[in-house]
Amino acid sequence: MNGVLVIDKPAGLTSHDVVSRVRRILKERAVGHLGTLDPMATGVLPLVLGRMTRLAQFYNDSEKSYQGEIRFGFATDTYDAQGEPAGPPQPVSLSLEQVRELAGRFRGSIEQTPPPFSAKKIQGVPAYKLARKKQEVKLEPVTVEIKEFEILDLAADIARFRARVASGTYMRSVAHEMGGELGCGAHLGALRRTALGEFDQECACTLEQLQAAADQGEADQLMVHPRRLLPAFPSVTASEEHASRIRHGQAVNLPELSRARLVKVFFGQEELIAIATRVAGTLFHPKVVLVG
Repeated sequence: MNGVLVIDKPAGLTSHDVVSRVRRILKERAVGHLGTLDPMATGVLPLVLGRMTRLAQFYNDSEKSYQGEIRFGFATDTYDAQGEPAGPPQPVSLSLEQVRELAGRFRGSIEQTPPPFSAKKIQGVPAYKLARKKQEVKLEPVTVEIKEFEILDLAADIARFRARVASGTYMRSVAHEMGGELGCGAHLGALRRTALGEFDQECACTLEQLQAAADQGEADQLMVHPRRLLPAFPSVTASEEHASRIRHGQAVNLPELSRARLVKVFFGQEELIAIATRVAGTLFHPKVVLVG
């Protein structure tokens, strides 16, 4: 089965758990995800199936949107609610204006240190594996971009927020650093991803819905329409002759709609057959072939 499917990930499962579940439901071995969600987090988890796994390379820098909660009063070793408290709870007396003013300092391009419990590697070893063994985890700060970060409200020690960030940004680190700035400690209490790239909650289904559709032989109806994929790439439609050559990895001349370097190549309205890269003029070479 070839396609892109968006799962509304429940809390408690890792992204790999979801991939494994989908493999069993659809009886398809080639399944991958386009962006890890922590076990605690819920929401948009796009999956690529079959030959569409070849599209994963184009989503490495996808923008992400979140809604969540920051709990002030104590930090944790994982920077979220699943971790062990780093110390006793502290009294919290914050105003909404105070938290919003602090949030403003995190907007834009900032230096951020990834959490010790993360997939970042230290000499080839994921940091979380070292952290679980209580070994020292020393990660270097990296530059990330937080395009939007709005504190929606504050109730006692919990602030609800909405954020839109570039790839590589950890909202757990944002919560942890805000707690440090305020001197009371903080951690990420809840997180829901509402969008990744062009995929949002509207096109997501639950694992239960996928199972029900698969039982009826209708799982393909839950797939994202190919025309919605990679909207930044112009679409061109190949003739039958050109489609045949593309399937064999040969360069072809395609209708020139723009001066884009990469284009999506369709045969008909729904069959995405390749991502092609411009060689010169209207001559394109298939970079990724998505059909047999």
